[in-house]
Amino acid sequence: MNILLFGGTTEGRELSRQLAAEGFAVTVCVATDYGREEQGACSGVTVLTGRKTVSEMVELLPNYRLCIDATHPYAIAATENIRSACETAGVPYRRLLREGSAYKGVTVASAREAANYLKNYSGNILLATGAKELEVFSILSPERLYPRVLPSHEGLTACEAAGIPHRNIIAMQGPFSQALNEAILRQFEISYLVTKDGGKAGGFTEKALAAESVGVELIVIQRRPETGNSYETILQQCREMIPCE
Repeated sequence: MNILLFGGTTEGRELSRQLAAEGFAVTVCVATDYGREEQGACSGVTVLTGRKTVSEMVELLPNYRLCIDATHPYAIAATENIRSACETAGVPYRRLLREGSAYKGVTVASAREAANYLKNYSGNILLATGAKELEVFSILSPERLYPRVLPSHEGLTACEAAGIPHRNIIAMQGPFSQALNEAILRQFEISYLVTKDGGKAGGFTEKALAAESVGVELIVIQRRPETGNSYETILQQCREMIPCE
């Protein structure tokens, strides 16, 4: 059975490899070369690189019996496009959910709300929100900002476009241990850590514990509520579809 999986996440990679190991023919769509590198080579898994429009998805989908959306929980536009394309193409859609986290800290609805909140306070800020969110923090002094981004051309370019001093750029690939998070917070004398709830797979717990240990205020951009299924449920649903071939 052919399955199309939109990935780029840890759980998406794990599911694609497990499905391939059980005999499914899996095609994984990732947005960037970095996503392709992380996906790696695996027998039974074909990787397509590059962001796709809804029309491109609709053209691709009829070749598959099932579409699994394993994109990041904050990739709202991607999820909406994939779901819409599946409805148009008449291909069953499954959303792979990432479990959320319990934490103590300030919650905000968006990166822009976090930036507005921080206008009222002084102190250095570790931005663990991704390069795409940097623009909204332009209302703050770039000297205060310490963005942690992927060590990629896109990440560094976004930092330079936002006027971030080169000495403030932390270009590293996560997830990170609690000890490393604590070291970074101390090294750069961070007062505030802005992050998304990336769950266990995204190293959120280690960030939250580090902030609490060092005495840094944690600011969490909340997820939008969504419906879907767990890894185990989707894997079982795939298995149950085999007799229908």
